[in-house]
Amino acid sequence: MNFTKFLVLFSALFLFSFCPEKQAYQVFDDLGKKSSYKKILKKAEEADIILFGELHNNPIIHWLQYELTKDIFEQVNENIVLGAEMFEADNQLIINEYLGGHYNYDIFKKEAKIWPNNTTDYQPLLDFAVSNQLSFIATNVPRRYANMVYKEGFKAFNNLTDEAKKFMVPIPFLYDEKLPGYVEMKKMAQGHGGDNLPKSQALKDATMAHFILKNWTKGRIFIHFNGAYHSNNFEGIMWYLKRANPDLKILTISSVEQSKIDSLAEENKSIAHFIIATPESMTKTH
Repeated sequence: MNFTKFLVLFSALFLFSFCPEKQAYQVFDDLGKKSSYKKILKKAEEADIILFGELHNNPIIHWLQYELTKDIFEQVNENIVLGAEMFEADNQLIINEYLGGHYNYDIFKKEAKIWPNNTTDYQPLLDFAVSNQLSFIATNVPRRYANMVYKEGFKAFNNLTDEAKKFMVPIPFLYDEKLPGYVEMKKMAQGHGGDNLPKSQALKDATMAHFILKNWTKGRIFIHFNGAYHSNNFEGIMWYLKRANPDLKILTISSVEQSKIDSLAEENKSIAHFIIATPESMTKTH
């Protein structure tokens, strides 16, 4: 090989070695400093409850939810329980029957109120529970009751039977309309739903916290999957959990999309213990 060919080859190798690769995600801590998946897993060792806030249609976040669940089970603590906003409390019997192997997925998806992206995004978590004989808790209030509160406010509870109230937080429940997340929600809605919109959201948050606590015991890790807004800024579900049990060790993870993920945008700092940023151009699951 002559010197010219050597120089060309060396230059190509040099450029290739320093060519930045496309990143699918970047983990940051609450201060906006770069962190890692390993640090999330390490912090999980201390947690009683993990609130994994997701972007519902982001495939990288769903993949990381599955990987974190698997790694916690295999490396941290086999005594875990899973739960999700995406399943409503009145479907718990159906979930339990599916977990018990009484029927297949074709029957399950016809009987349960599953989300459009369930097969790709949430079913792997449910099937992980099946394979490892874990509990999976449907934590959310049935949407029909949240809709009633959206239309009528808390007076809607007067029209519910005791049987219906089994699928939500005990009524009445604590509600603080001045929580920043609820105030911001009203602003974003630009008047749609009025005061009832955050009340409906609070019913969901309080109900999810209620069923998480009902199925958590000391020494166990409850991994909960929910939309990021339900746990961002240590409010929502976490606010209710802490009021019920101030001693709980809760780890929050949030998800954001940015045009660039080499640094965390200012508005995304401090919204959780860990923030996972993915590119805005990331493909969507639905």
